Formats: sequence, structure tokens, C-alpha cells
Amino acid sequence: MSTTRPYSPGDRGPEPSGASGTPGGGAPATSAPDGGVPAPSGPSASAGSSGGGQVRRLSFDDQGGVVPLARDFTRQALYAWGWLPAATADQRAAAEDVLLVVSELVTNACLHAEGPDHLSITCDNKVIRIEVTDRGAGQPAPRTPHRAGRPGGHGMFIVQRLCLDWGVVRAPGVAGKTVWADLGAPA
Repeated sequence: MSTTRPYSPGDRGPEPSGASGTPGGGAPATSAPDGGVPAPSGPSASAGSSGGGQVRRLSFDDQGGVVPLARDFTRQALYAWGWLPAATADQRAAAEDVLLVVSELVTNACLHAEGPDHLSITCDNKVIRIEVTDRGAGQPAPRTPHRAGRPGGHGMFIVQRLCLDWGVVRAPGVAGKTVWADLGAPA
């Protein structure tokens, strides 16, 4: 697990300039392309497809209650992508892990980085990538030594334990960062 590698080994690499997964930065969607649960619509949410993966984005501009908003948004994406309703205990656990990681990353942005700017979720049938962008200068890291009995400080430890990999990407000359995490699809 790395917090310094800007992307997972052998995968996507840095995004093309200005790209966030959809041509033109992502157009608002009114329904899921696969006929599933409609995607959130409006100026703060969009859905698209990129390189075989499906992408959902949520902007937190002028939003309150961002953690439950992020969880609800993610749950809708999981329904649209067929992760929910879960047919098996493993599928249910995988979906719950995705929701927990989203909660932890958005909460960390709220507590340590002036709040999140946006959430992006990409699904390619094998991996779900969660990205939370904020304006904070800090570097997320699991608290060491991890003390299970102490309150607080468990967020990045949870992310590290549940995810295939995670890291931080910073754009030169731009304030803030994107914290990403990859979770595997259930077998």
C-alpha cells in the first residue's frame, strides 16, 4: 500500500489534461446507460463512461451534509452498476466496503482539508476507484501505531485495510489533492 505513488501500478496513470473521465468534463445524466437506477441529475452530478469503465461524479459546491450525500450518491451508483442489491454475502460485504471507504475519505476531507470539492467513482467490473478531491495541503496517512481502543484516527487505517491500493495525487501549481482508493469487485 502506498501513499506516495500517484496511481496504481500498471493501471490508469495520470488523467489526460482536464479529463475527469467523460468527454467535455462530464455531461449531466438523467438515467443510467444500462437501464438501471437513474443517475442523479443537475449541475452537481454526472455520469459517463471512460475506457470501458463507468464514471459517476458529484460536486459538493454549496452542499451541506456531504458525508450522507456522498454515501447516497455512491449507493445509487452501486445499484446502477449491479453491485446492489447484493445476491450473496460477499457481494453485500463488497458494497458495504465501498460505502465505508467513501465515508472515510469524505470525512477526512471535512476534518483535515477544508471539506471535499468533489467525489468521483469509476467502475470497470473488476475494480471500483473512489477519488475525493479537496483543497487541503495535508498528507493523509494511517496513524501509527494504530490503537484500536482510542477514539479517532482510524479512517486511513480502515482505507488501507479494505482497499487494494490507495494514494494521493497533487497537480503542480494547484492547491489541494485527490485521495484515491481502489476496491476489488466480489468474486
